[in-house]
Amino acid sequence: MYNLDWYIEFNTEGKRTQLALLAECDIISSVDNLTDTAVIVLPEAVFNAPLNFENKIKRGTKVLIQLGYNGDLKTEFVGYINDIVNSDSSLKINCEDALFLFRVGVNDVELKPTSLPKIAQYLLDQIDGSFTLNCDYDIAYEKFTIHQATGYDVLKKLHDETKANIYFDTENKILHIHPPYIEKAGEVFYSMQKNIENSSLEFNNKLDAKVEVTIESTDLKGNVQKVVSGTTGGDKVTLKVGSMSKASMQRIADNEVIKRSAAGYEGSFDTWLIPFVKPTYSARIKDEEYPDRTAFYYVKSVNTNISEAGGKRTITPGLKLS
Repeated sequence: MYNLDWYIEFNTEGKRTQLALLAECDIISSVDNLTDTAVIVLPEAVFNAPLNFENKIKRGTKVLIQLGYNGDLKTEFVGYINDIVNSDSSLKINCEDALFLFRVGVNDVELKPTSLPKIAQYLLDQIDGSFTLNCDYDIAYEKFTIHQATGYDVLKKLHDETKANIYFDTENKILHIHPPYIEKAGEVFYSMQKNIENSSLEFNNKLDAKVEVTIESTDLKGNVQKVVSGTTGGDKVTLKVGSMSKASMQRIADNEVIKRSAAGYEGSFDTWLIPFVKPTYSARIKDEEYPDRTAFYYVKSVNTNISEAGGKRTITPGLKLS
């Protein structure tokens, strides 16, 4: 029998407070988002007495969330409080990962020529020198301008233009930047008949899928440069990026074609807190009624929720890996 367990700790300037009451906790993590978020919901009053928990925590307080069964806890979220809201007879504590620290202004600069790793390192040096960079996506820019922007603004621009997988390992103070669907953090196994509770998954063969992706950029001389990838006669997608090399533009276009044209499952499914999983994991999905569809999929997003109803994960697979 599995008994749901949890541990939530707040750390304000070295003073640790363990949470004793909890109504609900919801954690969202996705490679499509720059930040992982968590919402901790507390009852606003216990036995008609207000909690006044705001006196013990504040914006910027560090948060640790661990979940599991029968005392076997896994770290699900490390981040910071960005807001505390009284709503509907409850207290909601909104949290986000280390991106919280990067919502501050950075010095204006014009970098040329430069690259994705160099821009990211500039941000780390500006905002928090204790973070290290793990980047293997060497997109080359002819010029990259930062003007009246926050660290968040810069990371969002890089994410939107390169489609890189950008995320923080808050616990170990690492900023990760990788090509989409490349990094593999672990493996998990799911069966439609065994450990998948609810599913909206639909298998799409995409036999006739044709996608043509065009990347547009304006070079230093003001000329519009274009690269094209994919097959004509189908969906057309145009993405505009900053001033970057044609090789980098082509790499982005090719990755986008793969993402939009690959056959596989679409939708999501619910399961329990075990096995542990997070985005960048490879999930083997098996359906005994359709054994030919068994394959590994890149886990794109995970929504983890605990409440009086128990623990649940909603998993969205992305690219079919094998």
